[in-house]
Amino acid sequence: MDTSTMEGRAMFGMLSVLAELQRELIVANTNDGLASARARGRVGGRRPKRTADQAALAQRLYDERATTLQQIADMFGVPRSTVYGHLDKTRTVPRQPTKTTVTKP
Repeated sequence: MDTSTMEGRAMFGMLSVLAELQRELIVANTNDGLASARARGRVGGRRPKRTADQAALAQRLYDERATTLQQIADMFGVPRSTVYGHLDKTRTVPRQPTKTTVTKP
């Protein structure tokens, strides 16, 4: 396609409009399909790695501060990021590292 000529630029413009139309149709069809699936009770995404009871236990252990996050993750056999994903963001307060002071004799 020669875009240095008037006909080439016109053809390029028409092809770009058709490509944009096709993309908008794909987005609309995808959104319609997702809405239809939701109406039938389908939920998208992965299944949770832990049950609601396990997530509640992880939250309780985290809130009690008796165990570290790594220990909680090891207990359930998941990475720390999975435990973070199950914690209640509104109740979770970031843990501050404890400062240890070394006194010289």
